[in-house]
Amino acid sequence: MTAARQWILTFTCADRGGIVAGVTGELAACGGFILDSQQYADLETGRFFMRVVFTGGGEEFADDVETLRHRLSPVAARFALDWSLTAADECPRVLIAVSKTSHCLNDLLHRWSTGALPVEPVGVVSNHEALRGLAEWHGVQFHHLPVTNLTRAEQEARLLELFRKTRADLLVLARYMQVLSPAFVEAMGTRCINIHHSFLPGFKGAKPYHQAHARGVKLIGATAHFVTRDLDEGPIIEQAADRVDHRAGVDELIAMGRDIEAQVLARAVRWIAERRVLLNGSRTVVFR
Repeated sequence: MTAARQWILTFTCADRGGIVAGVTGELAACGGFILDSQQYADLETGRFFMRVVFTGGGEEFADDVETLRHRLSPVAARFALDWSLTAADECPRVLIAVSKTSHCLNDLLHRWSTGALPVEPVGVVSNHEALRGLAEWHGVQFHHLPVTNLTRAEQEARLLELFRKTRADLLVLARYMQVLSPAFVEAMGTRCINIHHSFLPGFKGAKPYHQAHARGVKLIGATAHFVTRDLDEGPIIEQAADRVDHRAGVDELIAMGRDIEAQVLARAVRWIAERRVLLNGSRTVVFR
C-alpha cells in the first residue's frame, strides 16, 4: 500500500489573533490531516512564523499543488501571508561550489548518496580541478570555472548562468574560497549559503587554525549562514563548537574543525531542504 503524499506549508506574517485557527481550519475544510505543526511569535518584531506538515484525511482532499494553493489562497490573503507550499518529497536542486578542500563536499555527497540528505545535486562547480574526481565518482557533473582578479566579473556571470541553467534552488558554498561580489550576492538573494570556521576569539585572514593555536583557544566551531553583502555576517542557520585544550596541535585543530564544518553545513542544508528555515530579518527561525 502506497503511503499518502505529504505536504509542507510554511509562512510568515504580521502577528495577530486567529492565524492558527484560520489556517488549520482551512486545511481541515479541504480535507487535510495535520501530521506536524510548529509556530513561533516574535514579540520583538511582531512577526509570526509557522510550519505545517499535512496529508489527505478524506476523499474530498485534492492531492495536487495547484488545487491546494487555490484552496489556501483566501486565508493567505486574509492574513497577508508570505507563504510557500511544497510536496514533502520534492527535493531542492542544489549546486555546490568548492575550491580545493574536500571535507564538506565529500560529506554532502556521501549523505546524499545514502539517502540521508533530501536534495538533488545538479552539479559541483570549482575554481580548481582538484575535486573533479570526487564529484564524478558520485555521478555529479563537475564544472571548472577558473577565476582571477581580472576575470572575476566574467566568472561570476558564468556561475550565475550555470545556476539558472541547472534550475538550481540553492547554491551551497562548501569551502569555496572566493569572496563573491555584491552584484552576485544581490542576484542570488536568499538562495546561497556558506560555511566558515568560528573561533572564540575570531581569527580572520590566512591560516586561522595556526593563529588559534598560537593564542591557545579553548573553543573551535563552525557557522552556516545565508550569504549577504556583509562578509560572513548573514543570518545564521546553524552553529556548533567543541572544546580543545593545551595538548591539541595545529593538525588536530584542523581535523576537529573540518569535522564540525561538515556536520554544521549538512544540518543547514537538510533543514533548508525540509523547509524548516524561515528568515526573520537578520536572524532565522529554524523549526527543528
